[in-house]
Amino acid sequence: MEPRVVTRAVTDAATIERSLDEPERFADVFDRYYDAIHGYAARRLGPAAADDVAAETFLIAFDRRAGYDLARPDARPWLYGIASNLIARRHRAEARQYAALARTGVDGPSEGPEDRAAARLDASAARGPLAAALADLAPGDRDVLLLIAWAQLTPQEVAEALGLPAGTVRSRLHRARTRIRAALPDDLKETA
Repeated sequence: MEPRVVTRAVTDAATIERSLDEPERFADVFDRYYDAIHGYAARRLGPAAADDVAAETFLIAFDRRAGYDLARPDARPWLYGIASNLIARRHRAEARQYAALARTGVDGPSEGPEDRAAARLDASAARGPLAAALADLAPGDRDVLLLIAWAQLTPQEVAEALGLPAGTVRSRLHRARTRIRAALPDDLKETA
């Protein structure tokens, strides 16, 4: 997967730099990414917790904007890193949610429009085993897998977001995918 190239006329880095003197400019970053961060948090924790995580993500980002690496034109990995750290604080609740989903088969958090592509998987056959496998993943492995699958970050962007070496991201992704594939029914393993 090729890294995304930021093609906006004004990069996120330029907007963040400008917000140091004009704090209201940070609203541009908020407007660009709030829905994506909220959607990711909603899929991880549910809609109610997503409101809190998304709001706190941007509050932290605003407070830390002076430390943003201006050499990085795209703020998405930075924002997803903040959100992932906040989600990690709630990972026990997330694991319980996946375990409950595995037991009940009831739908989890609602999906946003950008997430409908993921619904093409035969959810009725795979939902329980998939949720159980997600619950059993180590939190770091789950973060890597879901940042790639749901936030559509590249492995390099995940490495930036989580402050990890690229090799660690690749090994966590491989380990997570292996465990998820093993949990799927045989007829669905080909598509995973």
